[in-house]
Amino acid sequence: MKKIFILTGEPSGDKLAYKIISKLKKNHPNIEYLCVGGTHLKSIGIKSIFNLSEITYIGFTSVLLNIFKIKKTIDNTVQEIIKFNPDILFSVDSPDYTLRVAEKVKKINHKIKTIHYVAPQVWVWRENRLKKFKKFLDHILLLFEFEKKYFDKENIPNTFVGHPLVETENNNKIDLSQIIQKDKKIISLFCGSRLSEVNLLLPILINFIIMMNKKYDDLKFIFHTTDMNRNLIYEKVKLENLDNIEVISDENIKKQILENSIFAVSKSGTVSLEICNAKVPSIIIYKMNFLNFLIVKMLVKVKFANIINIINNKEIIPELIQKECNAREIYNSVVYFLKNPELMKKQINNCENTLKKIRSKTSSSDEASLVLSKFLIS
Repeated sequence: MKKIFILTGEPSGDKLAYKIISKLKKNHPNIEYLCVGGTHLKSIGIKSIFNLSEITYIGFTSVLLNIFKIKKTIDNTVQEIIKFNPDILFSVDSPDYTLRVAEKVKKINHKIKTIHYVAPQVWVWRENRLKKFKKFLDHILLLFEFEKKYFDKENIPNTFVGHPLVETENNNKIDLSQIIQKDKKIISLFCGSRLSEVNLLLPILINFIIMMNKKYDDLKFIFHTTDMNRNLIYEKVKLENLDNIEVISDENIKKQILENSIFAVSKSGTVSLEICNAKVPSIIIYKMNFLNFLIVKMLVKVKFANIINIINNKEIIPELIQKECNAREIYNSVVYFLKNPELMKKQINNCENTLKKIRSKTSSSDEASLVLSKFLIS
């Protein structure tokens, strides 16, 4: 029996892996799996050797403070993979964790095929990493076609598969009457999947809601989060005694809520593509501690944080980063958009034109599962 070890490092990677492995399981039902994953991979019956919360860190200082714990986790992961002896190690995103594991695994057992999904952003910083990847990666799956030139240059086998978060899905419709009232308009809020992101952004968004409630009485604010963070957000929100806030973690419900939203405020990350795909206007927010920000500012080569803006090399979606990431600035931006519906329509059109460039001919999950299938029979 063929075996695949799936290696993710955070909830977004777990979600990406789930989409591909779900397709692969339909075409190859007799594969044995083991993973480092979360609730999505668990939902299709794949056991995880760790809880994702044990290995999810953000920022340079967090990594430094947890360096010994991270090294131990990497070593333990490598041992478990070698013991499992898979035909394929399928690593997804979180390169500082997953690719370090893949490199060590390849040194111990070169017969294990290493396939990585979501290319490290060498176009943002540390392009010299490519020469190192060549030594231990058998194939890399690219979300964006413009990335191909970087990997072709180093003769690293690669396939552009498109981005799964811009696929059209036909999920079962759920009755949302308990969440959505006819007299309320929805604003969706995304404060991240990592605990450190939630702790930084949640208080800012709560203050933003308080300000919005003084101007509008017909809005409902819905936080989209993970199962892991749902209770944390709910408890903090409950302390404010606000009656127009909900916290949701179910994927089908989140998707439908987003599609029914008039606006979204989202932390920078892949979720912004889901928002664009749902044709919902938005703004991007992000904040990190000052030391991390200085390090990032010195290293990155791009002007923007959001991928839509990076692809267009101009600000399609407004970004409120660092000191601009505060309740007053978010309030001003959202109110300005709500007063100018033509600007919201323009943003949606620009985003839709951009998404056309990153959609694959079939679907990202189909393309990626096809590559995995080829490696299984080779």
